[in-house]
Amino acid sequence: METATKTPWHLWVIGIVATLWNAGGAYDYTMTQTRNEDYLRTAADNAGVPYDTMLGYYTSFPAWADAFWALGVWGAFAGSVLLLLRSRFSYHAFLVALLGLAGTTLYTLVADLPAELSSPMMWAFTAVIWVVTGLLAWYARRMTAKGVLR
Repeated sequence: METATKTPWHLWVIGIVATLWNAGGAYDYTMTQTRNEDYLRTAADNAGVPYDTMLGYYTSFPAWADAFWALGVWGAFAGSVLLLLRSRFSYHAFLVALLGLAGTTLYTLVADLPAELSSPMMWAFTAVIWVVTGLLAWYARRMTAKGVLR
């Protein structure tokens, strides 16, 4: 007879925070891909980058870089939601997100990145995304091993 594993309180906290965090990434991706002018102007102003520079950078992405960006964003969002649904596939979604993040990071490293966009803050934020996504994948794997995620 199979016994149900009690859901720890921290799963709900981590799941909700992760979903909100990754919803921000999904929103950014959607606004960028739809070339929402208000959003991009605000982002450019906040980054201290001319609007035309930021728009030019995003519109120059090759299809493969856009695909990796989509995998990263939507994989992380799906992983967060699946975590809340207590699905073991949360781990797999986070692996897809890490693959997408690897491709996006590679593109950022080899692309002709405008000097205004290659700031220490941008690279620090990229590092934070790596750490958060890696920790979420580890957490989902750990919860699967404990039988919390089915």
